[in-house]
Amino acid sequence: MVLSSRQRDELNNAISEYLRSNGYDKAFNAFRMEANLSENIDKKYEGLMEKKWTSVVRLQRKVMDLESKLNELKNESRDGIVPRDRKDPAEWIPRPPERHSLSGHRTPITRVVFHPVYSVFVSASEDTTIKVWDYENGDFEKTLKGHTDSVQDVSFDSSGKLLASCSADMTIKIWDFDAYECTKTLHGHDHNVSSVTFMPNGDHLISASRDKTMKLWEVATGYCIKTYLGHRDWVRMVRPNVDGTLLASASNDQTVRVWVTSTAESKAELREHSHVVECISWAPATSFPNICEAAGIETRKDSKVGPFLASGSRDKSIRIWDVSTSQCVFVLTGHDNWVRGLSFHSRGKYLLSASDDKTLRVWDIKNKRCHKTLAAHEHFVTTLDVHKTAPYVITGSVDLLVRVWECR
Repeated sequence: MVLSSRQRDELNNAISEYLRSNGYDKAFNAFRMEANLSENIDKKYEGLMEKKWTSVVRLQRKVMDLESKLNELKNESRDGIVPRDRKDPAEWIPRPPERHSLSGHRTPITRVVFHPVYSVFVSASEDTTIKVWDYENGDFEKTLKGHTDSVQDVSFDSSGKLLASCSADMTIKIWDFDAYECTKTLHGHDHNVSSVTFMPNGDHLISASRDKTMKLWEVATGYCIKTYLGHRDWVRMVRPNVDGTLLASASNDQTVRVWVTSTAESKAELREHSHVVECISWAPATSFPNICEAAGIETRKDSKVGPFLASGSRDKSIRIWDVSTSQCVFVLTGHDNWVRGLSFHSRGKYLLSASDDKTLRVWDIKNKRCHKTLAAHEHFVTTLDVHKTAPYVITGSVDLLVRVWECR
């Protein structure tokens, strides 16, 4: 490559300034004499060499990302897959490489959750903090501090104005998300609070704990108004169905339980996992036809099916349950380690899972098979979330990183 005389002079001055500022006096004097440079170097060359070098590194990264995307598009073209701009959004799934890889937490990530309105998400960590990130540009926004032990779960209300968090410090906190301030701290559990989520009406919270109980809380007052008893060990996760009439819980006692929210009655005990059940996810109505086809369930025009529930376990399997019959309708196997997170694609064709085998997997529900496997992290993948409307998926890991994946 041939440089113009002006480019050559700029490069020589930048090299000369770099040698001088780093104390390489012999090399500086020799180079200055050889390149016929004056002893006084213009201030505009200060730090120029370092800036140019870091720019080159960033450009190399962009080139590698673009090459990877180009290869992927070539493969898709060769295999006859429709490009994203003409593909049905129901077909969009996360594709490598990740859009952003975000660092800032000092210990493993425990939960990631998208905001329902803004283009941000929050991550919770064992380092006692909650961090807010912009998923479109990858910017760090804010750190929320208040818990004194590992933050285990976080949840937004439907408006996104309130954030709930729970911790191994045995408390639940409610945050004003606009002001980033903790407005209430709820006490009542006797051990690590492992799960918390807003009920669909936004007026109540449901929590689960290592003390084997679940509790329903009134958001306005912070009072516990109901306690659910039945599990024989640590309750790992609790989630309400779409209208809040039912609750599902996963436990170390290797069962999934379904509860009637209003009466605290245990409606069903689902017992086919052979190890701790780590996570659960209610299937959206859009996935019902695919689940029914996969399970061989006959559907008539006016007949009602479901609801359906997915559970992930340390036995490495994912089970799909028909809650109306308390039966496991089919099993998805393929992960090589604990299944730590589950989330349905909003369009209903896919189920996504995160695992200690370091992968993020996309499951084709109708065909009961793994559609795509992403090597998501260098360590256990502990959590994931799928955006309800935007083409993004986020994952968190023991490697201290949060990754944002674009779907196409």
